Amino acid sequence: MISFFICLALLIGGYFVYGKVVENTFAPDDRETPAVRINDGVDYVVMPEWKLFLVQLLNIAGLGPIFGAMQGALWGPVVFLWITFGTIFAGGVHDYFSGMLSERNDGASISEVCGIYLGNVMKNVMRVFSVVLLVMVGTVFAVGPAGLIVTLFKNSGVTGIVTSAEFWLWIILLYYFIATFISIDKIIGRIYPLFGICLIIMAVGVIIGIFTHSEYTMPEIWSHFGNMHPDGKPIWSFMFITVACGAISGFHSTQSPLMARCMKSEKQGHFVFYGAMVAEGVIALIWAAAGCSIYEVTGGLNTGLAEILSGGQSAAIYDVCIKTMGSVGVALAMIGVIVCPITSGDTAFRSARLVLADWFKIDQDKIQKRLLLCVPLLAVGAFVGHLDYAVVWRYFSWTNQTLAMIVLWTASMYLFREKKNYWITAVPATFMSAVSMTYFFCADECLGFSTAVAYPVGIILAVVFLGIFIHATKKPAKM
Repeated sequence: MISFFICLALLIGGYFVYGKVVENTFAPDDRETPAVRINDGVDYVVMPEWKLFLVQLLNIAGLGPIFGAMQGALWGPVVFLWITFGTIFAGGVHDYFSGMLSERNDGASISEVCGIYLGNVMKNVMRVFSVVLLVMVGTVFAVGPAGLIVTLFKNSGVTGIVTSAEFWLWIILLYYFIATFISIDKIIGRIYPLFGICLIIMAVGVIIGIFTHSEYTMPEIWSHFGNMHPDGKPIWSFMFITVACGAISGFHSTQSPLMARCMKSEKQGHFVFYGAMVAEGVIALIWAAAGCSIYEVTGGLNTGLAEILSGGQSAAIYDVCIKTMGSVGVALAMIGVIVCPITSGDTAFRSARLVLADWFKIDQDKIQKRLLLCVPLLAVGAFVGHLDYAVVWRYFSWTNQTLAMIVLWTASMYLFREKKNYWITAVPATFMSAVSMTYFFCADECLGFSTAVAYPVGIILAVVFLGIFIHATKKPAKM
C-alpha cells in the first residue's frame, strides 16, 4: 500500500501547502460577506464553519467520488495519480475560486460570475450549461437510489407499490421539490452535516477493511503503470472524464455559491472550498484503492472489477462495503447509495433555481416566486428521469468537465485583472481544455472520431484557448 499512502500524504500536504498558496494568491480580507450584508433568511444565512465544510462536502460528493473512482480503477493504480494531482492543482483550485468569486460578487451563481469576467456570450452559454448539468445531476441522483430501494424491498420478499421504481422516483422528486424552495438552514443546514460525517466514516471503514484483510492486495503504481482496462479504453482522456468528481468537477462550481452565501468570513474559504475538495479527493483515493485491490485481475486486466460494475453502481458499492466491513457496512452502504446521492440531487435543483433566479432577475424572498421556478424545474427532471440512465450519465460527465474548464478560464481572467499570478488557474484550465475537447471528438456519444484525429485536435484546441487568453492579457485590463 506504499503508493496509496504516498498519494494520501500528498493530498493532505497539498491542502496545507498548495492550498495556502492559492489562498494567498486570492488574498481574502475582512470585508463584510453577502451572508451578513444581505441575510434574507432563505439562501443568505450565516452558518458555522464546520457546518459549511460538511454541507459543501456532501453537496459536491454524493456518489461522485465513489462511483467515479471505482470506474477509474478499471485503468489500474495509475488512477491514483490523477486523483492526487488533479485534486491539488485543479480540483481544489477550481472549487476555491468558484466559491470565492461568487462570494466577492454577492453570492452570484457561477454563470453570472463567468459573465462578469468572460463577457455576456459566455454568461449565456454558462447559464444553459449550468441548468442542463444541474437537472441531469439531480435526475441521475434520483434514479439510482430509487432503483436500490426497490431492490432492497424485493430481496426482502415485499410486494406491492413499494417495489415500483416509478413510485420511489416520484417520492424522491417530491422531496426535491420541498428541499429546493425552503430556507437552506431548515433541512440542509441541520441534517446534512450528519450525512457528511457518515460519508467520511464509510470511506475510513473501507480502507481499514482493506488493510485488515490479508487477501486483498493493493497493486503499486510502479509495477502496474500500464492500462489495465478490460475493454482497452485509452487512459487519455477517458479516465480523466470518468473519475470527474474525485479530481475536478464543474458541478462543484454550481454548488460553491450555496455556501458562499452562508460564510461569515472570507478566510473560511480555504477550509470550506479547498478543504472539502481535498476531503473528496481522499474519499475517491480510498474507493479507487478498493477497486484496485479487492477484485480479480486476469491477464493484467481488471476483469473482476468490470464484472461487479456491470451490475450497476449501487450493487458495486454495496459489494465493497460487505467485503470490507461486513454487516456494519450494510447500514453505511445504505446511507452511501441512497441518502448521499439524494442530498446532492436536491442541492442540484436548488442551484438550478438560483441560476434561473439570477438569470431572469426574480427575487427569491417570497415562496410564490420560488415555486414559479421549482415547478417547471422538477417537471423537466421528471421527464429526464425516464430517459436511458447510462446515456444521461455519459453526457453529464462531459458537460461536467467542460464546465470546470470554463470556470478555470474565468478565474484566470479574474487574476489577470487583479494583476495576480494567473498561471495557477491558466495551466489547469489548459489541461482541462485538452481533456474535454479530446473526449468530445473521440467519445461515441459525441463525435466518435478515432484517437488519431481526436488527440491532436483536442491538444491543438487547448493551445488555441491558451493563446486566446494570452492575447486577452495583452489588452488593457478593464477595471
